[in-house]
Amino acid sequence: MWEVNVLEKTIYIRMRNRVQAKPEEKVLLKDIAQIIAPDEYHSYLQSMIIHQLTEMDRNIVVIDVMKVIHLVTDRFREMEIQTIGPAQTIIEVVYKKKKVSLPFFLLIWFLLFFGSAMAIMNFHDDVSMKSVHEKIYTIITGKRDAKPLLFQIPYSIGLGLGMIIFFNHVFKKRLNEEPSPLEVEMFNYQMDIDNYVIIHENKESINRVNDD
Repeated sequence: MWEVNVLEKTIYIRMRNRVQAKPEEKVLLKDIAQIIAPDEYHSYLQSMIIHQLTEMDRNIVVIDVMKVIHLVTDRFREMEIQTIGPAQTIIEVVYKKKKVSLPFFLLIWFLLFFGSAMAIMNFHDDVSMKSVHEKIYTIITGKRDAKPLLFQIPYSIGLGLGMIIFFNHVFKKRLNEEPSPLEVEMFNYQMDIDNYVIIHENKESINRVNDD
């Protein structure tokens, strides 16, 4: 009976790590957190306005769990609040994307294509891959050939297929559910950015020293 009464007077809140919102949008509690509460409070909590986005917010807003607790307890003083998970939620304000111009796209494609091609050719020149192919061809066939296409063509095809398998993508289609090394690195990079934003953008976490 005691456990039932405790559950009936407890609101559980789990903040989300990162959410997206449109400019000038009202951010509700259900948008930034998962909520477990008694039925009579649940619908109100979900529709509770936590923050109103404005132009002053720019593209990143950090909502601290202390702000959420203050708003909830101000409305439900008799309820106990239990928080689980992250202490902050990062709101990314998503503006309408501009269309990429075709000349700009072609320029980027040109730089990436020929830049990566030059990097691969320089690497193969450093490790003397051409002479390795010639030696392998001579060992197997007993003949010398300055252009052992029998090895160079399959090697070039295999190099391209290997990169597709390594990055786990064919254009926008994934080969399997396992994340690629690039996706893992991008995830770690995003986590570092989020930690930086939480520390430097959340004004409540900054202790200002008074010079007076």
